[in-house]
Amino acid sequence: MSDFLFPDNTVLCNFAAVERLDLLRAVLAGRGKWTAAVAREAHKSAEQLPALRDLRQQGWLGEAIRVTAPDDRENVGHLRTAVFGGQGDRYLQHLGEAETCHIIQRWPQFSDAWWISDDKSALEYAIGQGIMTAETLDMMQLAVKAGFVAAEDGFALMQKMRQLNRYPRLPRSVTDLTVLPWSIAELLPGQSDDEATAHAT
Repeated sequence: MSDFLFPDNTVLCNFAAVERLDLLRAVLAGRGKWTAAVAREAHKSAEQLPALRDLRQQGWLGEAIRVTAPDDRENVGHLRTAVFGGQGDRYLQHLGEAETCHIIQRWPQFSDAWWISDDKSALEYAIGQGIMTAETLDMMQLAVKAGFVAAEDGFALMQKMRQLNRYPRLPRSVTDLTVLPWSIAELLPGQSDDEATAHAT
């Protein structure tokens, strides 16, 4: 089971929009991490999504990881503009994606971390770099499999996300939430890798 999961602000906003951050927290099971830029983005998003307001104080994403070393900052800047399309004069644009990607790629203590995002282009790049990825839909499947929410309720929550102008990939049916893809089975909280794989059905 991976020790670290990095949800981006889009994922946080998806669960906050339907006021069910508790589900994401349960699935992360003490493994959640975020960078300073993602924490800043969530704080800004709290203006529209009040459920995000006290996220820092709750502490379940840990202390925001800061990228301060000159070499690290240089690479983050390159990723932000050259890879994720951030404009040169808008320093915060795509900074969260760049910091997260850099940390998982370059910092050995996070080499087995997962990046949780719904940004298709970011996920495609991450996969190409060998970073393990998952989406909001995967988090809901894990929540259903772990018994944190009924499949019918999880399906309704995801439909509500779309109604609230959030755009995660949606399950086609309630049944889709009851089947745990083998690719994310190791993220099932509270179990060994072997036990999680056995549940990927």
